[in-house]
Amino acid sequence: MTTNSSAPSATTRPLRIGLIANRSHQDAPDSALVQLLRGARHSIAQLQPEWIVVGRTLDAIIAHDLLAVCGKHQRFPYGREGGLMKLVSRVVDNDPARTVDAVIYLIDPVDPSSVFPEAQALKRQCVIHKKPFLSTLASAREWLDLEAFNAGAAADAALNPGYALAGEGIALIAHDAMKERMLALAEKHFTLLDQFAHRYATGTTGGLLNQLAQKIKGEEAGRHWVQPFLSGPLGGDAQIAELVLEKKIRRILFLEDPHVARQHEADIQLLERAARTVSDFALVVSDAGGADRWLELISKRMAPTT
Repeated sequence: MTTNSSAPSATTRPLRIGLIANRSHQDAPDSALVQLLRGARHSIAQLQPEWIVVGRTLDAIIAHDLLAVCGKHQRFPYGREGGLMKLVSRVVDNDPARTVDAVIYLIDPVDPSSVFPEAQALKRQCVIHKKPFLSTLASAREWLDLEAFNAGAAADAALNPGYALAGEGIALIAHDAMKERMLALAEKHFTLLDQFAHRYATGTTGGLLNQLAQKIKGEEAGRHWVQPFLSGPLGGDAQIAELVLEKKIRRILFLEDPHVARQHEADIQLLERAARTVSDFALVVSDAGGADRWLELISKRMAPTT
């Protein structure tokens, strides 16, 4: 999941969200698409977004009698007719009357279309343009909940267990060019991150985060603040993916540098695939600006009311 650091305010225009789901996430009465729209209906009612829905996904919404939940929408062509390619174009479009602010793409990790060039380009351009790319049911539900809560809606009580951070694990991963940004985020949101039961990281990032924790908490208290694994190229992503599959890590903050070729691209995709395998549980945040907003909104949602 990438998250938007500058979502449109209610005084400008509603959010515009691209929506697509792989076939296995559309058809069944308990599919991820159905769970999303039914489970998040109150958040959707608060936000009243405009949806841009790719072909067959809109057919499924109509078949499940959920069009009223969506509200305002625009149909894009079927994927085989270029609908997903058009959605990539809308991500990068600067025209406020055309651009999308977020993309929900419910990905089945064994669907061949999930590795088509347009699917990969969609995610990459969301990261570059700092827009949410929400590829699991859990990421879409949490994002809609946080944005609706920020807009004045009541928190979605069904999601409350996931915000009990004392029982949660988070992974903190950053490519070389993003490590300083990760440290800045961790320092800014240290109080929140410190509430997690477990923090995990790959390679150098883990060592740097433990040094930061020692500066903040003291040498002994911060020494093992993060459990470091191997570096990504040596298999650290795979080690973290196993904990995701075992549902020991729900949230993955993976600050990607989309502008460089990555020799261990397969390892990165493995970690994302793990999150999509447990779609109703895990989520990935992939850009720094969006991560800042995401952590801020989690803090706001968890703040005690007076």
